Amino acid sequence: MSTDTAAAPNPFAAPPVRSLDVAGVKKAIPHRYPFLLVDKIDVIQEDKYCVGTKMVTVNEHFFEGHFPGQPVMPGVLIVESMAQTACAMLLSKGGLDGKIAFFMGIDEAKFRAPVLPGCVLKHHIEILRLGRAGKFKGEAYVDGKLAAEATMTFALVDKAQG
Repeated sequence: MSTDTAAAPNPFAAPPVRSLDVAGVKKAIPHRYPFLLVDKIDVIQEDKYCVGTKMVTVNEHFFEGHFPGQPVMPGVLIVESMAQTACAMLLSKGGLDGKIAFFMGIDEAKFRAPVLPGCVLKHHIEILRLGRAGKFKGEAYVDGKLAAEATMTFALVDKAQG
């Protein structure tokens, strides 16, 4: 009797089917400095997996007060960065013109390691459910180590005309 102990393939190690630079991210979502928290997105599988990159620099505005002399990226901004990654992936593919994504819920958030100036955050995003209300799982890594994770829900709504 043999047992197969091979691990399941890591979908985040696959080559991207498309990538978004910061201009592509800004075209997909309305966030701007100082609240644009993702620099690049590699879509691994449409509507399913992507990897987002956030370059964390000492010049980030939030480090002035969080915390003086010992800067740490706030956990809520790590979660926001994962959410921006997921929504930019979805809204950049086309077919959702005139839509914007709003947070509906954050569940099972855990913060496992501090994110400091100079870190490169890699967000692994898996879409769990799509529709008017969607759900995704996000994990944030620094140097291959899990720094934060959460499951989030969002609603796709019409953009305000103005």
